Amino acid sequence: MTGTPLRVVVVDDHTVMRAGVVALLASEPGIEIVGEAADGRAALDVVELHRPDVALVDLRMPVLDGVATTAAIAARFPGTRVLILTTYDTDAEIERAVEAGAIGYLLKDTTREQLADAIHAAARGETVLAPRVAERLVARLRRPEQVPLTAREADVLNAVADGLTNAEIGRRLVIAEATVKTHLLRLFAKLDVNDRTRAVVVAMERGLLRRP
Repeated sequence: MTGTPLRVVVVDDHTVMRAGVVALLASEPGIEIVGEAADGRAALDVVELHRPDVALVDLRMPVLDGVATTAAIAARFPGTRVLILTTYDTDAEIERAVEAGAIGYLLKDTTREQLADAIHAAARGETVLAPRVAERLVARLRRPEQVPLTAREADVLNAVADGLTNAEIGRRLVIAEATVKTHLLRLFAKLDVNDRTRAVVVAMERGLLRRP
C-alpha cells in the first residue's frame, strides 16, 4: 500500500485486550498505532496530542466511559472518527454511542481484516456496523409491511446517492453529523441492508427513492 498510513489510537481499560488490538493491527501497512489510553480522560489527552484519523474506543471504562469519551472527541476533535470496539451489543448501548458521535460500532470478535477495513471506511466518513449489530437494528425496526421513508430520510439517502460523506450531508441539510448517522441506521433497518450503496439500490428498486 502506498500513501500515508492512517493514524489510530486504541482506548481500552483492559491491558491485555488493548495490547491484543495493537498487535492485531501491527502488520497492517496502511495503519499506524500512534497512541494508547486506559480510560476516557487519558484518551482525550492522547487524541489532543496525536490528532489521529481514527480512535478505537471501548464502551465500559473508568473515569470517563466510552459514550462520554466519544462525545468529547466528536466535539473537540472533529477530524478524528470514533469507532466503538466493545463486547456489548444491546440496543441502548448502540444508540447511545451513535448519538454521541461514533461513526461505527464493532464487536471484539471482529477479525483483523474486518477491523482494518472498518478503520479505513471510518476514515473516509462511512458508517460501519458489525454484522450482528446491523442484524439487531434490523430486527428491532423491521415492520411486516414496507415502511415509507420520511422526508428527512429521503434527503439523507439522496445525499448518499450523490456520494457525500456524513459530514457533508450534515452541512447540506444543516443537521448534526450524529443525526445523519442516526437517520442512516434507521434507513438500514427499514431497507434491511447494512451499507450505504445497498441502501440506495434497494430504495430505488422499491420506488422509495427517485433519481433524475
